[in-house]
Amino acid sequence: MCGIVGYVGGKNAQPFLINSLKKLEYRGYDSSGIAICANKEIHVARAKGKLQNLEKRLDEKTLEGHIGIGHTRWATHGKPSDENAHPHRSNHVVVVHNGIIENHLELREKLQKEGFVFQSETDTETVPAQIEYFLNQNQSFEVAVQNTLKELRGAFSFAILCTREPDKIIVAKNASPLILGLGEGEMYVASDIPALLEYTREVVVLEDGEMAIIEKDRWSVKNFLGSEIQKTPKTITWSRVAAEKDGFKHFMLKEIYEQPRAITDTLRGRIIETSSEVILDDTILPNTAFPSRVVLVACGTSWHAALVAKFWIEGLAKIPVEVDWASEFRYRKPVIDNTVLFIPISQSGETADTLAALEEAQSKQAYVLSICNSVDSSIARKSNSVVYTHAGPEIGVASTKAFTTQLVVLLMIALRLARKRKTISENEMKGHLHTLTMLPFLVEKALSVDDVTKTIAKAFLHTRDFLYLGRGSSFPIALEGALKLKEISYIHAEGYSAAEMKHGPIALIDEDMPVVVLATGGSMLPKIIGNLQEVKARGGKIIAVISEGDQEVSRLADYSMSIPKIDDLIRPIVETIPLQLLAYHFADLKGTD
Repeated sequence: MCGIVGYVGGKNAQPFLINSLKKLEYRGYDSSGIAICANKEIHVARAKGKLQNLEKRLDEKTLEGHIGIGHTRWATHGKPSDENAHPHRSNHVVVVHNGIIENHLELREKLQKEGFVFQSETDTETVPAQIEYFLNQNQSFEVAVQNTLKELRGAFSFAILCTREPDKIIVAKNASPLILGLGEGEMYVASDIPALLEYTREVVVLEDGEMAIIEKDRWSVKNFLGSEIQKTPKTITWSRVAAEKDGFKHFMLKEIYEQPRAITDTLRGRIIETSSEVILDDTILPNTAFPSRVVLVACGTSWHAALVAKFWIEGLAKIPVEVDWASEFRYRKPVIDNTVLFIPISQSGETADTLAALEEAQSKQAYVLSICNSVDSSIARKSNSVVYTHAGPEIGVASTKAFTTQLVVLLMIALRLARKRKTISENEMKGHLHTLTMLPFLVEKALSVDDVTKTIAKAFLHTRDFLYLGRGSSFPIALEGALKLKEISYIHAEGYSAAEMKHGPIALIDEDMPVVVLATGGSMLPKIIGNLQEVKARGGKIIAVISEGDQEVSRLADYSMSIPKIDDLIRPIVETIPLQLLAYHFADLKGTD
């Protein structure tokens, strides 16, 4: 996701822009750039690659001015290059953009007929050109932006400068996050809170369909039609230290190690072991007959959490569960009514596809219980009820502590549903709650495999393909482990149910295809061992996650990652830890930070 920053005030804008872009590097990017307005002229500097490349260019020619915008780009339209890097301009107007303009080809063709010449392959460049088109019709900066917004289809957030009104930034949001920071005689813009923490704690979070006009000592928010909206600033309570690496080499490693604390915070005040209760909002369950079924929707890692929750909710509460990709949900005419408990899962609470799925479910009268990490996010605000994970700020793009805390919340919901419906006894509930109280300690012990995972990563550093296998509720964890390896180390990996190994994947197994297998116990372990013997028969290398003291699996495995013996209920949560560490060390050793 692209990063956006902006500044207007009494100081030179460049130091803020560069420093804040550094705070957003965790989002991933392939180019960067800034634009600064001074004396009714806009100066732009852009560079492919890391921010240090942009800084080198600025060392040669510092940009001076009290108002500016900046950007880190993750390529969507057009390859990574200086020409495709943001900001993009059209004479008097400069824009930085996060999102996708779906009708950009149509707009480009229309604007070219009006004489506009494009310099890049991006969808973004159509936006300053369209604003310029309206400015040429003697419209004000604000009106030109409003009319441009009416022309656009897609998800976007913008920060825009104009030389005709050089003392203001106009920003707009539709399905991509954008935040205003309020200071003394200066104002800030960012696509994520960590970019602002060093400068201000007072923020205004923009909603979809809102734009803001920002000057150094004033701000206002309007809808896209120009009607003013009253917004109340919020105070951010995160400490700066929480958003810094705290001595760890990367945010991802820090957040992996924060999981025992994050899980403790998620459980705190919510389980009462002595009374066999899970304390969640009672409006989640209006009556014992509700719900007729549960529908879970999410994207990426959160979708894997939903797959695990299906095992828990069906197994404990005996309620049918559907798990859907949020990106596909609204396009298949889903059958939803007011007897459905609809659970969207999103770390940020701003995931556009998940938000759209939520709105589709609400239009069909479903009860929406969201699971989010970010307080007062769009998904949380639009839900009937919300359970926060309390994971704290997650800076690493590859979700770690957000995932495990989502699992903890989903397990608590499953237990709450089960007790409400009396599908488990009070004694069973007490046993499950005791198991949950042990979870932070067990995750802490599982982190001791760190050195082993690094050794394994060194041994297989040049391997191009991996197969991940699991059974039952461990199968989604195999999917998650493969996703982690793919997304941060760029190594091809596929997750499969071990039961499906004979239906295709077995043909690929040889000495060049390592198999990562979750074999920590449970009723499926004998079947898993059978799978491992088939892998050995084909010369495959086995990397196994095993229970402490296991001898049978460790004899078959070439490498073992040992975690504490665990109850089946929380098995998938603890199994996640070694797979996160393994992916991290591959990425670190390969330098794909």
